[in-house]
Amino acid sequence: MRVLTEDAIVVCLHEKGRVSVIATQDLVTVEGRRVLLEPDPEGRPISGCPMFGPAIRPCLQTLRVDDGYSDLVRVEGRRICLDTVNGLTDGTPPGVVEYKVRQPGQDLVTETP
Repeated sequence: MRVLTEDAIVVCLHEKGRVSVIATQDLVTVEGRRVLLEPDPEGRPISGCPMFGPAIRPCLQTLRVDDGYSDLVRVEGRRICLDTVNGLTDGTPPGVVEYKVRQPGQDLVTETP
């Protein structure tokens, strides 16, 4: 599993909706790019989701992470994000549309449990 950096590409399952990820720490970097920590992917805006219509709400925001935080590595007490990060969005139907990592933002650092 790869560690996520601020260059990670996280998308809603409609693939065109892109999550705006922001690293909230400056202590740990990979190739000069900040590593994402818990809860960096949560509550983030999503732009470009193609799903919309009269009874369809596009994915506009990520909800809590369901899976993908490291159980082994922490920075300042917060778990690092891995390329398995996923959770739900606020899109319709509620409780169904997920977000996922398309690219971790780096190919150098991995975590092997």
